Amino acid sequence: MREDVNTSPRSESCDRALRCSPPSSISDEARAALRDIIVADASYPDLHDTEGWVEHISHVDASYSNFEQMLPGDPSVKSERRTIAGVQVVAAAPVKPIANGAKIYLDIHGGGLVYLGGRLVDGWARSIAFRTGASVISVDYRMPPKHPFPAGLDDCLSVYRALVERHGAENLIVGGGSAGGNLAMALLLRARDEGVPLPAGLVLLTPEVDLTESGDTFQTLLGLDRMASLGPINQLYAAGVRLDHPYVSPLFGNFDNSFPPTFLQSGTRDLFLSNTVRMHRTLRKAGVPAELHIWEAMPHGRFLNAPEDLELDDEVRDFIAKIWNVNR
Repeated sequence: MREDVNTSPRSESCDRALRCSPPSSISDEARAALRDIIVADASYPDLHDTEGWVEHISHVDASYSNFEQMLPGDPSVKSERRTIAGVQVVAAAPVKPIANGAKIYLDIHGGGLVYLGGRLVDGWARSIAFRTGASVISVDYRMPPKHPFPAGLDDCLSVYRALVERHGAENLIVGGGSAGGNLAMALLLRARDEGVPLPAGLVLLTPEVDLTESGDTFQTLLGLDRMASLGPINQLYAAGVRLDHPYVSPLFGNFDNSFPPTFLQSGTRDLFLSNTVRMHRTLRKAGVPAELHIWEAMPHGRFLNAPEDLELDDEVRDFIAKIWNVNR
């Protein structure tokens, strides 16, 4: 028996990805994207090493220097920095939005609750405006290690309250991908609990709604997706609060039919697939109109440059148009 074999979880994940070739059931572009996937490094600083986390997050964010080139967009989509309720946001809109300026898509960016803030939000907001066709406000919320829970959620709720007062809840759709999906769902739970009117619709793209990572696909898809377990980050974010607290892991919230129609998306190679399908079932059991869209072989965060991504954008646009009763 060989004694030099690396049997670490990361090594096993890499081996698994190599064994599972892209299926013939998807586009050539999607197959190429799967071949290029690199499983995320799951090594993190010690939980109490604040400076180590700051350095780690800065390093990861710096690796996204070509972030805007990775995102679908259009040079005609403009953006600007604003402050709403004391919180930094980025406002972006296409030349001809899908609806009038009173209707706003409030987007909450992803990034594992610690990454992709600051200047990276600008490119993200422009991409969301291009992909949805809507006028977008994207929240540059505070994040760990210096601002753990509930700071980011507080920021999102403050911006949402201000937009409700300015535009009316019926003119708002809230959306978020990955960690942004966590905050979007937690935002609605807190808004409901605090008597703030809920928006007209909700868009959850592969949402990170269970920080306990208890779902089946956290085992079955580990190593096939680009995502790895975010366990240490989840602990950093929660800062001692139970990981199954509804505002930390909104999957475990108490839902009722006052929640708005919801669009949920994932893929069969997405580590967060269990998050998405369980959230869908939870909403359906509460009587909430909820659409579940699962793409063949799609990993976390889309393929990025495949026809399937355009199909996803079309579905989201159709959902937005239906919610706001406008023509695409």
